[in-house]
Amino acid sequence: MTENWNVGIFCILTSVSCIPLKHMIAIIDYDAGNLTSVKRALSHLGRESVITHDPALVLASERVIFPGVGAAGRAMLDLKRLGMDQALVASYERGKPILGICLGTQIVLERSEENDTTCIGLIKGRVRRFHDTLRDENGRPIKVPHMGWNSVKLKRKHVLFRGVESHSEFYFVHSYYPCPEDPENVLGETLYGVSFASALFSANLVSVQFHPEKSGNPGLKILSNFCSWEGREDA
Repeated sequence: MTENWNVGIFCILTSVSCIPLKHMIAIIDYDAGNLTSVKRALSHLGRESVITHDPALVLASERVIFPGVGAAGRAMLDLKRLGMDQALVASYERGKPILGICLGTQIVLERSEENDTTCIGLIKGRVRRFHDTLRDENGRPIKVPHMGWNSVKLKRKHVLFRGVESHSEFYFVHSYYPCPEDPENVLGETLYGVSFASALFSANLVSVQFHPEKSGNPGLKILSNFCSWEGREDA
C-alpha cells in the first residue's frame, strides 16, 4: 500500500461534489451488506462520504466508518482479499477516528465463534453466539437473531454518546455479540437474555453493535458526534 497522494489537491468526484481527501469520511465496502443507508444518514447530517473498497482511500481519509452485516468468516476473507484489514490496522495505529457498526464491531475483536474466525484484534476479546437456552426477563425463550429495538445502558461518558440519554433505544439485528476482555473497553450494555457489550471503545476506535443509521434521532446524534470527534477519549 502507498499514499502517494497530494491530499491538499486530490479529490474524489461524486454525483454531488468533489470531496477533499483530508475532509473525507470513508465507508468501507467489503461486500458485507447495504452501505447506502449509512451514506444517506451522513448526507442528512450534511457530511460527505464515499463508499470504497480501495485501501489507499481509507488511509487518505479523515475518518473511517466500518459497517457490515453477514458472517464473520466471509467478511474476514473479503477484508484480507481487498487489503482492508491492513488499512484498518494502519488507520487505528495512526490515530484516525474509526466507527464500527454491527458486524464491524465484532470484527475489531480477536476471535469470533461464528465460523471460528480469527478477526482483526484491535480490542482484546471474543464474539459469542446467543444461546438458544437463554430466557428474557419474563422467562420466555429469546429469539435468535436479536432483531428490533432495545435499550443501551451507558457505563461511562464518551463524546460518541454526548447528548444521548442512557437507556435510549436503538435498532439491532444480530445473532452474535461482542465480549471484550477488559471491562474498561465497554461504553454501553444491552440486555437480551444476557447482558452484553453493545458499545465499545479503544483510543480512537468506537464501535456499536446496533445500527445508528436506522435508529432515528439518537442514532443520528451518535453519527453527528462521531463526525466531529477527533479520536481522543477526552475530546
